[in-house]
Amino acid sequence: MREVEAYDVIVMPVITEKATMASEHNQVIFRVRREATKPQIKEAVEKLFGVKVKAVNTLNRKGKVKRFRGRLGTQQDIKKAIVTLEEGQSIDVTTGL
Repeated sequence: MREVEAYDVIVMPVITEKATMASEHNQVIFRVRREATKPQIKEAVEKLFGVKVKAVNTLNRKGKVKRFRGRLGTQQDIKKAIVTLEEGQSIDVTTGL
């Protein structure tokens, strides 16, 4: 996988309270393309950050219907990847690439 393709797989890191708590357990959460598979995500993370990945878990969140100023709108469907790193490995997602 080329580096450009790796950037296409990983959209952005998720920086929330829950994601910060997961980092204590050697896990990093990324928002990924909906078509991305677990092996592609693993390869992209290893290529971009230079770490060893132990496991990848994914989840699909269906877009919600929300109301904004009286008008209905829908949020996008998103796919998240919870990447568990090997012992001693770490990624600091707050600094960027």
